[in-house]
Amino acid sequence: MSNLAEVLVESASTGGDRIAVRQDDTVLTYTRLNDMSARVAALLRDKGVRPGDRVALVMPNVSLFPVVYYGILRAGAVVVPMNPLLKAREAAFTLRDSGSRLVVAFPQCAQEVAKAAAEVGAECLMADAEVFVGLLRAIEPMAEVVDRARDDTAVILYTSGTTGTPKGAELTHRNLLTNAVTTAETLIRIRPGDVLFGGLPLFHAFGQTCALNAAIAAGATLTLLPRFEPTRALEIMHRDRVTVFLGVPTMYSALLQIGVPDGHDLSPLRLAVSGGASLPVEVLHGFEQDFAVTLLEGYGLSETSPVAVFNPPDRPRKAGSIGLPIRGVEVRLVADDGATVSAGEVGEIAVRGENVMKGYWNRPDATEEAVRGGWFHTGDLARVDEDGYYFIVDRKKDLIIRGGYNVYPREIEEVLYEHPAVAEAAVVGVAHRVHGEEIVAVVTLRQGAADTSADAIRDFVKERVAPYKYPRVVTFTEALPKGPTGKILKREIIVADQATSD
Repeated sequence: MSNLAEVLVESASTGGDRIAVRQDDTVLTYTRLNDMSARVAALLRDKGVRPGDRVALVMPNVSLFPVVYYGILRAGAVVVPMNPLLKAREAAFTLRDSGSRLVVAFPQCAQEVAKAAAEVGAECLMADAEVFVGLLRAIEPMAEVVDRARDDTAVILYTSGTTGTPKGAELTHRNLLTNAVTTAETLIRIRPGDVLFGGLPLFHAFGQTCALNAAIAAGATLTLLPRFEPTRALEIMHRDRVTVFLGVPTMYSALLQIGVPDGHDLSPLRLAVSGGASLPVEVLHGFEQDFAVTLLEGYGLSETSPVAVFNPPDRPRKAGSIGLPIRGVEVRLVADDGATVSAGEVGEIAVRGENVMKGYWNRPDATEEAVRGGWFHTGDLARVDEDGYYFIVDRKKDLIIRGGYNVYPREIEEVLYEHPAVAEAAVVGVAHRVHGEEIVAVVTLRQGAADTSADAIRDFVKERVAPYKYPRVVTFTEALPKGPTGKILKREIIVADQATSD
């Protein structure tokens, strides 16, 4: 198997009547999904798309996403998934940078995407649920799957671009196929009877590999939610008898605040998986207790397809750990000079293996900086214990240095989540004329906790950490800024510099 699209063909051949994808009343069996993707491939071929050409895909989590996704791959082209919330200026950058000659977009995204496509000279094809499907019916399906080398690029995922413009991570057929199969076989252990919750954005690495590709490779069902909303998510879990829930920490926090509503049977749920950001230990324990399910945390990035480290289901768990390196992947922690650090010391996570990207699209300098000697340097700080379990400390760039002392925001956030009034929290550093940086906590409160004071939360943390670590400033907000996966975006939190402090 060399083309990622072959996972669909194989699952359709062995269980064509099984449900592959569900979106409320729309149900696609494996036979139907395979046939529709073959028709998309034929349509692209008729439009002059050739192997290696880039085709952008702009859709929320709707049933047409996997149809077009596998159709692009089947035609031998490269998928460029894009956030459907991008404005024309942002979309034009991705289309131009990737050299996409065609963009397939959902009607809800039509206005901004059409502007972007016109600006860069790309053809824009609107995938209307009725018109587009009608068009596919009139096309003879392309029976064959275009042969691709395993190291050919399958998908270009654009990173969030915390500094400068976004970069496109080139993920090969080998990268994505092995990561999906390893996830399905050894991590989540997906079976054909499983129903996976599809609330993670499919244009993102986590949702694409661990939900879509892993489910299709295993012959399971993926039930989609176009935009995460906790009440709606619980309804889908009850209705479709979801067995595996995949989410990011903010999703678990939101579900934990609601709890299991009366009349909702979630007993089929056998496993929950968290990734995308560090999961507060209090949220993990609270979710496991209230939802009566094991919650396993993993770690990875777009550049690693994404899974690199995971808590295996058959090994002991350690609170706060992201687990062990997965099959086919090596991990080590390095100091600034590249030397491997000792057990218990903090170092930058470096990853090597079948999951590491080919490189950044048309960015040889950025690739050379990130991938050294075959090791991808993640920018994340961690420590490893004597049993080989990894513990995330923080992002290298998020490190706060106050008065010469290193403060890792995640440690302080863990303490904040222990406060009964705190729903979500983010700790950031701001410039300070005496200490260099000051520690600021930005907090959202749980329902019914509006009378909680900033001083009370500050003192709560002060009692539990060293004097140089606690936040001198605590501010409240209605909602923390989040990215498309629900990850808290600290770079968008604006706090005034602190002139003085105790």
